[in-house]
Amino acid sequence: MAELAQRHAAVVRITHWINVLAFLALVTSGAAILLAHPRLYWGETGAFGSPALIELPIPLNLYQSGWGRSLHFLAAWICVLNGTVYVFSGLVSRHFNAESMKYRVRQRMTYLTVVFVLFPLMIVTGLAMSPAVAAVVPMFVELFGGYQSSRTVHFFVTNVLTAFLIVHVTMVYLAGFGVRMRGMITGREDDAKETL
Repeated sequence: MAELAQRHAAVVRITHWINVLAFLALVTSGAAILLAHPRLYWGETGAFGSPALIELPIPLNLYQSGWGRSLHFLAAWICVLNGTVYVFSGLVSRHFNAESMKYRVRQRMTYLTVVFVLFPLMIVTGLAMSPAVAAVVPMFVELFGGYQSSRTVHFFVTNVLTAFLIVHVTMVYLAGFGVRMRGMITGREDDAKETL
């Protein structure tokens, strides 16, 4: 019988699954928000009747925005708080050090880019779209060249994160779905398997 090796600490597993739920809520609610206005602009303003940078080929549905915005706001703050716990714990435990991460160099660099570049970019562009936050910290909006530019950057980073998620789940499947899921649920997995 193969020895079960420690794969993930409890805080990594808990924050991972909270993030899965929060990310699914964010993608669902973000799609609802996008359906209410499937156009992207660059600069400070943009509205129906003004020229769009990109007109997305999806149906307009003005009735999705209310619940979508509420869920998006809630899920975003859950994701931010959860991510803060994960990053703080990872820094304290040295989880992000090269020798402590059980991944190849490309995987490690991708992972660190997601955690320390893409997620913070999502947070800052999300804050830039909030009128209350923009009134207090206008630098967020100015950083991206306007409210609508922030929304466009937010949209494209969402697509990159979604592509990352698809590749991540595919790699987990190819590396042995049962073993990898056991590692992310119980913290232990078959030591004989090659690390993902």
